[in-house]
Amino acid sequence: MSHLVDTDLVIDGLTGASDALAHLTARVSEPLAISVISLGELFEGVDDADPAAGLEAIRLFISGYRRLGLTEDVMLIFARLRRQLRRQGNVIPDLDLLIAATALHYDLVLLTRNQRHFGRVPGLRLEIP
Repeated sequence: MSHLVDTDLVIDGLTGASDALAHLTARVSEPLAISVISLGELFEGVDDADPAAGLEAIRLFISGYRRLGLTEDVMLIFARLRRQLRRQGNVIPDLDLLIAATALHYDLVLLTRNQRHFGRVPGLRLEIP
């Protein structure tokens, strides 16, 4: 089964959190993917003191991950989910919803610690380390 890795696990891995590293390493034989949305979140957090080193660390950490972009199909899922969650009074941040829509479109399990947001998305399969 393929997985989409959420931003929080990559951050934990980059900072050396052993449980995140163990969880990701256990899937080394599986195809892992990352959303371009997560890339944006990761790049935003790069230290201004040495941005080149920060970007290199991120790129190295996710070097084997397939990068998944936003397609029209992903955006259709995003729009349907956003409308549905808004009507229920159960909205989540748009960036998280775009990550969820990506996982749903590509039929991937989302590896994340953020059950509070992603647990609200109907049909989204989660794996919480």
